[in-house]
Amino acid sequence: MQNISRRYGAAALGLCFAFASAESFAQTPRPTQKPPAQAPAAQPAAATNRVELKPSQPEWTKVCGKDPQAGKEICYTTRDFGQAADQQPVLAVAVYDVKGDAQRVVRLLLPVGLLLRPGFRFSIDKGAALEGTYEICFPNGCFAESRLDAKQLEVMKRGSVLNINVKNQANAEVVFAVPLEGFGKAFDGPAVDPKVLEDQQKALQTELQKRAEDERRRLEGGAGATPAPPAAPR
Repeated sequence: MQNISRRYGAAALGLCFAFASAESFAQTPRPTQKPPAQAPAAQPAAATNRVELKPSQPEWTKVCGKDPQAGKEICYTTRDFGQAADQQPVLAVAVYDVKGDAQRVVRLLLPVGLLLRPGFRFSIDKGAALEGTYEICFPNGCFAESRLDAKQLEVMKRGSVLNINVKNQANAEVVFAVPLEGFGKAFDGPAVDPKVLEDQQKALQTELQKRAEDERRRLEGGAGATPAPPAAPR
């Protein structure tokens, strides 16, 4: 996920659900008054909001390099995801493989506005949930990590969906459903050429910038008599 924090602006991080009000998710209704002799009615459980994500990149990308401090080769296989293929990314997933280490690190870039204290949970398809913790937050996103052993990694390589469970500001559970198609092939395959990766990132930046400009012009066109301020020089 190298340089990934540079590639995301705050507006690109799925604010439509990360900062959603309580009305956007299930609220806990106020209990109805009951006579003292009766047991209080149980409160209904809060609903889970499931967000089906789509890849923002054509395929998973594997990048390798040598850590000068540890003297080890490190590879990571990563992909960005959004609510639609033509929209800004909502989150990113990367699985790090350090040569000689038995465990792999799963690193996520998640939207801001989520509750940090409970951490996050993730599962592959309908498998058992694994725990993870937040590491650090920036204005444009939060990094979170967990670990996989060899058996869990094999399950992920053959899996269909990575379910990432978090809680939003309304204390409601949100599940990001991330498609895993192509992950195993990319993880086991060769690393991408650094020049090819650089060209891909430049092309992605150009496309996202074009979409932002088109959206700005669309909003300006519907502003009526109120002119929009001119764009800052680049």
